[in-house]
Amino acid sequence: MSAPSIYLASKSPRRQELLRQLGVEFEEVLLREAPGRRRDLVEQPRKDEKALDYVKRIARTKAAVGWHRMLRRELTPRPVLGADTEVVLDGAIFGKPRDAVDALRMLTLLSGRSHSVITAVAISWEAKIVRAVSISEVTLRKLSHEEIERYVATGEPFDKAGGYAVQGRAAAFISRLEGSYSGVMGLPLCETADVLARIGFPVL
Repeated sequence: MSAPSIYLASKSPRRQELLRQLGVEFEEVLLREAPGRRRDLVEQPRKDEKALDYVKRIARTKAAVGWHRMLRRELTPRPVLGADTEVVLDGAIFGKPRDAVDALRMLTLLSGRSHSVITAVAISWEAKIVRAVSISEVTLRKLSHEEIERYVATGEPFDKAGGYAVQGRAAAFISRLEGSYSGVMGLPLCETADVLARIGFPVL
């Protein structure tokens, strides 16, 4: 059986790495983010929108926009995968930090506490969208202000939800993880394999 081939509506190197781990071949269908151009989607929660609903909506929108981009460019039809990962503490969504000050704020709030990491996966294929969600619980040990400052200075937090990378240097901060390691990293492999199988593209 040949490996499934899909389009990935993401430029995340972590998601690319995880798809390769599954043996999934992919091409990127990039969403517009260039300055001066209209963005394909705005990753901002709506008023009173719950974290779980927000993550599912963004993943679904990425898949749908990627599908329309594929059709517009007259590419070979293939499933389009979109995903979104957010860190959630006390109902508040922690996206990617805006700058060093924001990263410092996030990590200070997460220090010594448990939080949720929600990752939604959506695949658009033949006029339908199939979704799955992974929710993990992560606990960071108590961090000193100096530790947080040194970590922020590495630059690692800036494109990571919650300001940390489970697969990077921040692994030294994590005292407990319940759920999906790959989901915390950005793409839950079990759920991704399941949605691919549900649309007729099994990975094994």
